[in-house]
Amino acid sequence: MLRDATQGVLSPFGPLPSEAGTWDLEEVRGRLVQLSGEAVLTLATELVAHAQAAGEPAAWVCVDSDFYPPDVAACGVDLDSLAVVRVQDAQAAGRATDRLVRSGGFGLVVVDLTSGGDVPLAVQSRLVGLAQRHEAAVVCLTRTPPDAPSLSPLVSLRVHVRRDRTAPGTFACVLHPLRDKRRGTGWTWREEYVGPAGVR
Repeated sequence: MLRDATQGVLSPFGPLPSEAGTWDLEEVRGRLVQLSGEAVLTLATELVAHAQAAGEPAAWVCVDSDFYPPDVAACGVDLDSLAVVRVQDAQAAGRATDRLVRSGGFGLVVVDLTSGGDVPLAVQSRLVGLAQRHEAAVVCLTRTPPDAPSLSPLVSLRVHVRRDRTAPGTFACVLHPLRDKRRGTGWTWREEYVGPAGVR
């Protein structure tokens, strides 16, 4: 599990929908996605692993990120096949993501905006069109609270993650949709993970 999985337990949202959802490449393909809350690196890494298993190249664009290659590799990601682009700010991240998706060579591009900053609306609009044209997923990681506005109305899927400690060294990540333009918000997704060595 990634390092952000060791942080404090989030407060619950309240009752969750009973319908089980999925968190994989097919769920996010062709969409602009916003992933926020705790353990966002863990769930983004899960998507990268799914993409690579499906034979889809993936890229990770980051601005002053907690991206830590040994943790990512421990989660089953082939680092030799993952393109990592480090940029100075969110605007540069938007431009880099535009080029990656426009190339048609990537099925998944993760854009780590957890250090702050916004991708301009015009760039987001282009990314939506490119993601749909190339059947690619653009997943933006943020620290946005669930009651704050999303990146923009162009976000097709906005999900927030709650992390609960379930046993010594074990955590459950609960993904709760705040917006889902495809099938509504009446679903949830949950998965358990083992924390890094030394976490009890």
